[in-house]
Amino acid sequence: MSFNSDEVNFLIYRYLLESGFSHSAYTFGIESHISQSNINGALVPPAALLNIIQRGLFYTEAEISIAEDGSERVIESLSLIDAVMPDVVESRKVAAAKQAQIISEQNALNGSQEEAKVKAAVTPAAAGGRGDAADMEIDAAIEIPDSRTTVLRGHESEVFICAWNPKNDILASGSGDSTARIWNMNEMASSANKAANQLVLRHCIQMGDAEVPSNKDVTSLDWNCDGTLLATGSYDGYARIWSTEGKLFTTLGQHKGPIFALKWNKKGNYILSAGVDKTTIIWDAQTGQSKQQFAFHTAPALDVDWKSSTEFASCSTDMFIHVCELGKERPVKTFEGHSHEVNAIKWDPQGQLLASCSDDMSLRIWKMDSTRCVHNLLAHDKEIYTIKWSPTGPGTSNPNLDLYLASASFDTTVRLWDVEKGACVHTLTKHSEPVYSVGFSPDGKYLASGSFDKCVHIWSVQSGKLVQSYRGTGGIFEVCWNQRGDKVAASASDGSVYVLDLRGSKST
Repeated sequence: MSFNSDEVNFLIYRYLLESGFSHSAYTFGIESHISQSNINGALVPPAALLNIIQRGLFYTEAEISIAEDGSERVIESLSLIDAVMPDVVESRKVAAAKQAQIISEQNALNGSQEEAKVKAAVTPAAAGGRGDAADMEIDAAIEIPDSRTTVLRGHESEVFICAWNPKNDILASGSGDSTARIWNMNEMASSANKAANQLVLRHCIQMGDAEVPSNKDVTSLDWNCDGTLLATGSYDGYARIWSTEGKLFTTLGQHKGPIFALKWNKKGNYILSAGVDKTTIIWDAQTGQSKQQFAFHTAPALDVDWKSSTEFASCSTDMFIHVCELGKERPVKTFEGHSHEVNAIKWDPQGQLLASCSDDMSLRIWKMDSTRCVHNLLAHDKEIYTIKWSPTGPGTSNPNLDLYLASASFDTTVRLWDVEKGACVHTLTKHSEPVYSVGFSPDGKYLASGSFDKCVHIWSVQSGKLVQSYRGTGGIFEVCWNQRGDKVAASASDGSVYVLDLRGSKST
């Protein structure tokens, strides 16, 4: 394949003419010496430039959608701008591969379930066996009844994220329908019309003089410390700040591509974001301006977490973890050791230990006074998607309880770790599909987990026993506890948000 600048210029010239930009075409033709080229314009068909661009777009989409084994994956259509951004294309490839892996695992599981049903059907009842399918059922003694469950409906696509307000029973959710929603559970308790108690936060972009829906996923959100403001991050490349009444205060625009993570600092004066453009940004929440942009990663930044009000860690598909500080031009620390992309990072409650998890199936613990990890915890059989520290130990409101770390994996298990000993104390095995989220209760005594098997499980941290369960109608992306620890919310792939009332139901 070869082409020269004369050919490119001629196609641009013809596009300008065909689009009615006659003055622009004339000027461009003079400056690019179109009349001196040897191209026979009569042989060039109409819309030639658009045709070749469209073919290139199709080719780029094919690169993403065709797996290494030749199978085809369903993907969202690329925009032309997305197609010319290598980082966006690479992130789409990664997302498509992960989605294909999830579907493959689901199909494998469904196949095994069907096989189990067949075995159960042909097993004589006198034998006393119910087959493997019985293991998928929730024990009625621990199942959360519908009377203590509220299903919030309104989103028109999967709900990726949810978060409770730290001061009130107000829940925020973010979805693939390009909206976030705020649900007032206090008002909802006395209302029969649950849909009427949701505020819809539409994520729009400016197109000429009009605002139009961005049609991009809202995949990250976080409340500030006093619960007065909600920050959201979207695949449209913008972060936004909203009031609890759903009013848009500020739009933060400096990322070039999707935002993957976003968090307030404890003071509530700065917001930290990470994006596909390989950068992390500290924003001034009051002015909406960027305080500093950090461009140290060589691939998309996937997660961030504050160490202090001005210091944070970031991780990336480049396998590195950087610790950075506002005002400093270089990372104050860089950790390396993972052999695959690092999915999530979390500082412990005191900001002394940093935990990281990766597609390399390892969980690592780092300290600022060492370049090597303190622990390399190997027990999971597949990728570890996320991690959470318990709100316990010195410096917390539960100082007399031991500190634990929970890890959630695509191997369908959740593990609880005693980090001081570097040992797994409980392996929680009741899920049957990848686990995407875990969260500790505010008192540190219970752990909630959510999986694509549509189940939310509540576990005793002390005993590792399953104490409560709920099965929804969609795969679970996120679970979170309210500030009192008596409700768990879960966001699902079918557009639902579940609120589970746990008052008086938990035990050890």
